[in-house]
Amino acid sequence: MTNTVEPLLPASPPTFSERWQARLATDPRIHRLWAWIVPVAVTFVALVLRVWNLGHPRALVFDETYYVKDAWTQWVLGYAATWPDDANDRFVAGQADIFGTDPSFVVHPPLGKFLIGVGMWAFGPESSFGWRISAALFGTACVLVLYLLARSLTGSIVFAGIASSLLAVDGLGIVMSRVSLLDIFLTFFVLLAVWFVVLDRRRHLDRLARGVAAASRLGQPPTYGPVLWNRPWVIAAGAAAGAASAVKWSGVWVLAAIGLYLVVTDALERYRLGVRAWIPDALRQGVVSFFLLVPVAFVVYLGSWSGWLLSDGGYDRHAADADPSTNPLFSWIPLSLQSLWRYHQTIYDAMLRITSGHDYMSPAWQWPLLWRPTSMYAQSTAGGESGCIGGDNGCLQVLYSMPNPLVWYASVLAAAYLVYRFALDRDWRHALVLVGIAATWVPWLVYPERTVFQFYTIVIWPFLLLALTFALQDLARGRMWLPRATGRRIVIGFLVAGAVLAVFWYPLWSAMQVPYEFYRLHNWLTGWV
Repeated sequence: MTNTVEPLLPASPPTFSERWQARLATDPRIHRLWAWIVPVAVTFVALVLRVWNLGHPRALVFDETYYVKDAWTQWVLGYAATWPDDANDRFVAGQADIFGTDPSFVVHPPLGKFLIGVGMWAFGPESSFGWRISAALFGTACVLVLYLLARSLTGSIVFAGIASSLLAVDGLGIVMSRVSLLDIFLTFFVLLAVWFVVLDRRRHLDRLARGVAAASRLGQPPTYGPVLWNRPWVIAAGAAAGAASAVKWSGVWVLAAIGLYLVVTDALERYRLGVRAWIPDALRQGVVSFFLLVPVAFVVYLGSWSGWLLSDGGYDRHAADADPSTNPLFSWIPLSLQSLWRYHQTIYDAMLRITSGHDYMSPAWQWPLLWRPTSMYAQSTAGGESGCIGGDNGCLQVLYSMPNPLVWYASVLAAAYLVYRFALDRDWRHALVLVGIAATWVPWLVYPERTVFQFYTIVIWPFLLLALTFALQDLARGRMWLPRATGRRIVIGFLVAGAVLAVFWYPLWSAMQVPYEFYRLHNWLTGWV
C-alpha cells in the first residue's frame, strides 16, 4: 500500500478587511490616528442628528409639560413651583414669568431638571431649542461614553465604532435626546458609572495580584490577601451612580448592582489567585468598596437637593419644624434634613400609586417584544396646507421614540446569546454587560402595576447594543458556527440593512412632515400606531 501526499492548496488571499486590520495592528501611527478619528466622527454624526432642527416642534411634548416648567422654576426659585391652568400655551408663546411661588409636588430628584435649566438659562426660557439643548448634548455624550466603554471591553476600534454608531443613528437614542425628559441624563450617568468600573478593574486586579504574590511564603499563597483602599475609579463610579440616582431613583438599582459586581469579581479573583480564606477576604475588601462607593454617591445625591435645602418655599420644606423627631437616633439631625426625609417618604408613597392607565403604557415584561413604543408628539395637516402633499389623507408630524426594529430584536437575541456564551466561557466582560441589562430592566418587573413606558428602555439600550456588538464580533471572527467569511458578510449585510431602516424611520424620529400613507408604512404591528 502506497501513501500519497495530497498537494497543498494555495492559501486564499487575505480580504481587504483582514489586510486593513493587520496594518492597524502593526502601524502605531495609523492606530493612533484611527483611535481618534472613529470616536470623533461617530460623535459628530450623533450631535448633528440630535441638534439639527432641535427646536421643532415648538410645543411641550409628552412629559416636557412637567419637566421644562419645573426646571425653570427650580432654576429661578430653587424649587419647583406652581403654574396657572393655561400655562402650557402661554409658556410656548414666550411667557416664562407666569409661575407662582407656591411649591409644586414633584416625584423626581432635582439634578435632571437642573441640567435642563442650564440650557434654558443659556438660550432663554422662551426658546424650545433652549429647553432641549442639554438633553441633546447629554445624548451625544452617551454615544461617546458607549464608544469608550465598548473599546475597553472589546479591545477593538472597529467594534467600538459599531456599538456607538448603532446608538448614534438609532431612533430611541435620537428621540430621547431631542425631548427634555429625564431619561437621557439617567442613561449618561449610568454609562459613565459602568465605564469607571471597567477602568477600576484594570488597575485593581494587577495590584491585587502583586499584593497576593508579595504576601506568599515559600510558594504558598497567603490566607488573606491585601485590602486595597486606593481605588479612585470606584469613587468616580459612586459619584456617577449618585448623579444617576439624583436624576431618577432607579439609579439606585445600578449603584447596588455595581457594589455587588465589585464584591463578586473581587472574590473570584482572590479564589483564582489561591487565597485560602478567599470568601472572608473578599468580604473585608467589600466593606472597603462600600465606603469608597456609597458615601460619595450619597453626597452627590444630597447635593442635588441644595436648591431645595437653601430655599424656604419648597414642597414639605418645613414639614419637620412643627413636629421634629423625638427619637434620640434622629433628633440631632437638622430639621431641614428631617423635612427632606419626610418629603422622600411622600414621594415613595406617591410613586407606588402611579397606576393610572395611559394609551402608551407598556409594562416591563413587554419591553423586549417592542409591543408599544411611545409617540411623544403628533400633529396632522390637511392636504394642500402648510406644504403638505399628502392628498386626501393629509400629512403627519410624529415624534416617535421607536428604536430601529431590526437592531432592537437582534440585540434582544444577542443578550440571550451572551447568557449562553457566559455559561461556557465565564468571561467577565459578558458578565458586566448582563449585569447592566439586569440592573436597568429586572427591577421594573417587580412593579407590573406601575404606569411605565417603552422609552424607559433608553437606559437598557446601550447594554443591549454591547451584547449585539459581542455577537457581531463573534460572527465576524468565525466563532458562531459559521465560517469567518460567511460571518463577516452577515455582519456587513446586517449593518447595511440597519442603516437603510434608519433612513426609512428617521422622518418619524425627527417630527418631519410626511404623507399619512408614508406614516402607515411604519405600522408593522398593531401597537405601532
